Formats: sequence, structure tokens, C-alpha cells
Amino acid sequence: MNSSFRIRPARTADVPAIKALVAPLADNRVLMAKETVAYYEGLQEFRIAEDDDGVLGCGALHVMWEDLAEIRTLATSRAAQGRGVGTALVEWLLADARDLGVERVFCLTFEVKFFQRQGFQVMADQSAVDPTVYSELLRSHDEGVAEFLDLARVKPNTLGNTRMIRQLGNQPAAKVASRPVDR
Repeated sequence: MNSSFRIRPARTADVPAIKALVAPLADNRVLMAKETVAYYEGLQEFRIAEDDDGVLGCGALHVMWEDLAEIRTLATSRAAQGRGVGTALVEWLLADARDLGVERVFCLTFEVKFFQRQGFQVMADQSAVDPTVYSELLRSHDEGVAEFLDLARVKPNTLGNTRMIRQLGNQPAAKVASRPVDR
């Protein structure tokens, strides 16, 4: 099997493929399903992994605050699993976070071991968020932010996943051309 693939920014034409990647994971309560409009609204946050046969995976980086972002909607096709697609997407999204000046990236996941291999640690509590920032984040209408804050209004939708975080430091990422594009 050819393991070569590329990572690129998502385009509007990718939304059906993103939905198709997420659907079986949402059916198994691994990811939360979203309305189509939510994928279009957040499209600029997404990166796509693809090869000559099509889309292999996707992932998004959602900035929540000046120093905090979330990796969300990370999914790979069953056929692409074990090819390094998820790892490459996480590396790319972390580089995006560094480029934006984000110092901490978190995720809500069932794939604890995968994210530990990417340098994430399980969050012991919510102390990673300053109380002042917490009060500002409460104003967000984003469901992912509400899940991160563990608000009661999303409890019925919370999947029971683990909160993990990674400290990035303040080093900017390498230029886009030198990022891991082909594997």
C-alpha cells in the first residue's frame, strides 16, 4: 500500500467528505455530529489529509482564547488507519497553533494513548484556565467550549471523553513549506 499523502487546508467541496468521516464516529459516540452549516462555518479551521484516491482524514484547530486552542473533529478513514494520517494532522494543527501564537492546545478524546504519544497530558482539573478567562469563555456560544468548561447545559451531549492538554511554548512553527506534507 502506498503511504504517501498530503495535508492541505480544507475547501468547501470537502464538507461532504468531512461529514462522511465523522458519521461512523458519531454513530459510535466517539465524535459529536454537527449540522452541515457548522462545518461550513468552521471550514477555515480544518485541514485535510488526502492521497490520489481522495480524503483520508480531517482535523480542525479552534482558537478559544489568546493562548488556548482545541484540536477537534480529528478523524481518519478506516482504510487510512495505521498510515500516520492522524499523527500528521495533529502535527500540522499544532504548527498552526504555534503560528497563531497559541501556547496550549487541548482536546476531548477517547484516544488517550494516541494523544499521549503526541505530547498531550490528561488534565487533572480545569485549573488550566484562569478564572478570568473562564468567565469570558462562558460567553461563548460554541458547544465545544461549553464541553471544555464542563457546563451543565451540555452534559446530556457530553460523550464521557478525557480532557487532555499540551503546552507548546512560544516557538513559532516552521514555514508551511517545511511542514510534513508528504508521508
